[in-house]
Amino acid sequence: MTVNSIFADIVAAIGAVAVAIRHRGDGPRPPVFGASPVIPAPKAQGSIPTLKMPTAKGWENGRKPTAAAGLKVNAFATGLDHPRHMHVLPNGDVLVAESMGEDGKPSGVFGHAMSVTMKRARASGDSPNRITLLRDADGDGVAETRHAFIEGVRQPFGMVLIGSTLYVGASDAVLAYPYEPGAVSITTPGRKLMDLIPGGHWTRNLIASKDETKLYVAVGSLSNIADAGMDAEINRACIHELDLATGQSRIFASGLRNPVGMAWEPTTGALWTVVNERDGLGDETPPDYLTSVRSGGFYGWPYSYWGVVDDRVPQNPARSAATQDHPDYALGGHTASLGLCYLPEGTLPGFPSGMAIGQHGSWNRSILSGYKLTFVAFDNGKPVGTPRDILTDFLSPDEKYSYGRPVGVALAADKAVLMADDVGDVIWRVTSA
Repeated sequence: MTVNSIFADIVAAIGAVAVAIRHRGDGPRPPVFGASPVIPAPKAQGSIPTLKMPTAKGWENGRKPTAAAGLKVNAFATGLDHPRHMHVLPNGDVLVAESMGEDGKPSGVFGHAMSVTMKRARASGDSPNRITLLRDADGDGVAETRHAFIEGVRQPFGMVLIGSTLYVGASDAVLAYPYEPGAVSITTPGRKLMDLIPGGHWTRNLIASKDETKLYVAVGSLSNIADAGMDAEINRACIHELDLATGQSRIFASGLRNPVGMAWEPTTGALWTVVNERDGLGDETPPDYLTSVRSGGFYGWPYSYWGVVDDRVPQNPARSAATQDHPDYALGGHTASLGLCYLPEGTLPGFPSGMAIGQHGSWNRSILSGYKLTFVAFDNGKPVGTPRDILTDFLSPDEKYSYGRPVGVALAADKAVLMADDVGDVIWRVTSA
């Protein structure tokens, strides 16, 4: 047993005691869902926030997630290395970004505690920095071949193919690669289109405009609530719009602490994203959310959430709570909703049209939330009702272990739903039973 593993065990034990003391007498904590959420009053946690994270275990002895009634799940690919996001090519090949948060240089006791906790949960470490191509040539729902498609990219995540160019969102740049149909690897170095700032929330997702002339680039914040000041957050906590013809970019929408998944809603044509909100205010305060984003929109971070002022943050009169755009739909607190994919009606039996959301699960809760593939129905271009589970049982019943953690979601060429699992190292495939 290493010194780090011993320290991780000590941190977990201290965290469990702190959670029990801090949340004694709290009573039930119903999840905060919907378009008009009733958000509990903030309960500041000071310099030692609630820290609870399951140890990564992986899937053993044939165990797999539980699919909702009428659905079944199988492993499309196993033995990957921290798969995070996917892109399905026109010929049905599936590109998988394998990447991980980099080991930083933590400072202070809590920083070191967070570092060892993230490593124990397999949320940080040595990033594979690879995009892998998976091919199911015989159409049986299992990829029988795989190839290292692109290597040596710093924390790749988002991928978009437009014509003969594959665009990749690395943590430090948007890159362009020449693509040939059916190719199993690209060795040509990527051409840099846009510099990005690595570190902090490091995922850089991409989605193309409907006319394929622009890319939207999601960039998360460096910190929780601009802890190092707003200068350190310039060009972060936002979605950029990159014009592919001119190479110029602008901030399309801001005040989004950590936007990751993006999808187009076809009824209204609006861009939607899932956003991870701030920590340190309670189990359900504030909830993560699913929202449409408009050009020039401001969604509150770090000054406010859902119109509520965060009094831990020095306020900017030009960005008062009154100027905040209201998110569309609350997803519950600290679900770490990362993946987003629009599913047309009929994609899954019994499910209407709506958004499938990969909820990775987070650490700042006394009772864990997320850790599932969930679904939010849409009607007339807006989310309605309460979320419905697609895949569950990624956590052990006592919440000590995670068998897997959901991330990216995509529609396969045969309309099966694919979900990346970065702890289980699996791409799961969901179809009708």
